[in-house]
Amino acid sequence: MADAFSSSSETVIQRVVDVTVKTNTPLEKLEELYQIKKTCEFITERQFQKVALQFPDELLVDSVAVAVEIERNSNAKPYILGDTSYGSCCVDEVAAEHVGAECIVHYGSACLSPSKRLPLMYVFERRPMDPDKCTSAFRELYPDTQSHIILLFDVNYIHALKDLQTLLSPEYPNLVCSELVVEGEQCYSHGWIKRKQDATRLSDQDNNQVVCQFGRQFSLKSGLSITDYSMFYIGQEGAVLRNFMMTWNRCTFCSFDPITMIGRTESISINRALMKRYYAIERAKDANVVGILVGTLGVADYLTVIQQLKETISRAGKKSYMFAMGKLNVPKLANFLEIDIFVLIACPENSLLDSSEFYKPVVTPFEMEVACNKKREWSEEYVTDFRQLLPGGQSHVPLSDQQEDGDETDVSLITGALRSKNLLISEPAESSCGSSVVLRNQTMTVANTNSAASFLAERSWRGLEQKLGETPVVKAGKGRKGIAIAYEEEG
Repeated sequence: MADAFSSSSETVIQRVVDVTVKTNTPLEKLEELYQIKKTCEFITERQFQKVALQFPDELLVDSVAVAVEIERNSNAKPYILGDTSYGSCCVDEVAAEHVGAECIVHYGSACLSPSKRLPLMYVFERRPMDPDKCTSAFRELYPDTQSHIILLFDVNYIHALKDLQTLLSPEYPNLVCSELVVEGEQCYSHGWIKRKQDATRLSDQDNNQVVCQFGRQFSLKSGLSITDYSMFYIGQEGAVLRNFMMTWNRCTFCSFDPITMIGRTESISINRALMKRYYAIERAKDANVVGILVGTLGVADYLTVIQQLKETISRAGKKSYMFAMGKLNVPKLANFLEIDIFVLIACPENSLLDSSEFYKPVVTPFEMEVACNKKREWSEEYVTDFRQLLPGGQSHVPLSDQQEDGDETDVSLITGALRSKNLLISEPAESSCGSSVVLRNQTMTVANTNSAASFLAERSWRGLEQKLGETPVVKAGKGRKGIAIAYEEEG
């Protein structure tokens, strides 16, 4: 609601925003929602003494009660991790190591990105879902019972999947239900999650094509590709569904929202979304200075992809700077005006950032590779998992060789100006005047390699003057006492 208060000079509008606050879960329901007994068994069997409990913001209201129950039943010392530095769907191993934790229990939604530092247990939020309503919506969306359909879901609804599969499988023989899989030997595998190696071994026995991405695994029938299937997703609209739709953009998607009980055909134009991403790639091609944003410290191989990105950007004749700043927002990135474009390294669900409000675009590692690696061409394939870009990944493309590429140019689709695809930058020659200019190409043009410094020199205001060597050295004196509103000597 809004209340207006009038004054002689101006009108002030006060806006009160209603925020839905989750009430504390009754003690008798804690076991059902948070699997306290299984968690204590996990801790006791491995004799952990310090346990980190990672909660998303919406579940912090129950964190103290859960921690008390775990401490009482396992004799381990629990530490509550809230307000994680990066996305709450990722495991915050860095924060857990700060308190010396020996394992992590991750609650709520999870992207299932692999993490390898500490033993881990997932406890999903058991959100309610009506299997009968979901079945009815499924039948309306797919009247042809012979359709080839893959069933996808948010991790918080996996507990209802067995009932749904029992209702649909007899009627839809070509229905394929995906499974949750995790990587790594240290991840605790309870009833709903399988380890990737075990699940793949079982699927390979049928000689079917196995697809394993984003913690989901399913088998395709022999002779069929994933484009022959439709996708049915159970969950709310958000990052999970958007990630699936961008990756499998040639498949039709339908969804069922367990909260509204409504099933629908997803009508978002994937081609339009892909063209927006392609515009960002063109901006990346025009960029001279790239900021690498480290959006995760827990996903496996993030250091490897950082190194690969640095080399890719360098071979394209661009400068790169690395930033680690936790959760991103517009004011943070606005402090670095010399950066032409940012590339975000994060889990697949957090990589597709809508940068329309930012002053400079934010792209994914895949989009940066399309812009900088001549051998990687823009196609219908879209990769949100940066681990697939590394050597050994299914989407890895080796970097092009500068000697083979030569000095080719093309035209920017945004500015219309000529640009060089590969700027051959040699090592700077020693100079008595200390100038940082180097030979760029055969036309004898030069470039300043310190782009950030040159941008700073052009600013009208560059911060406080340092006056090095001009300020006299004085002995430190006694400072004021008290708080800023009322120091003691001020009476």
